[in-house]
Amino acid sequence: MRISRRRSRRLEITCEHAVGLVMDYLDDNLAHEDRARFERHLNECPPCTEHVKQIRLVVAVSGQLRGEDLDPLALEDLMGLYRRWQGEQDA
Repeated sequence: MRISRRRSRRLEITCEHAVGLVMDYLDDNLAHEDRARFERHLNECPPCTEHVKQIRLVVAVSGQLRGEDLDPLALEDLMGLYRRWQGEQDA
């Protein structure tokens, strides 16, 4: 059975969708088919590939930080950003 081009395009991941899947991808929490679709998107999309690289770097670096490593004002700013983001997620 052959999937039409039109249908196969609907199955492809958009950049917006890819951004939302990055952490699941990095944590290896995507189903095999979804991972394959995500990786196909990365192969065709340099901006998303760069985004994944940046997130990998942020995760690696932030995993090495301790609370006392941060300037108190930077920590306050980060916590404010997190609280705003969390409020948007809850809304």
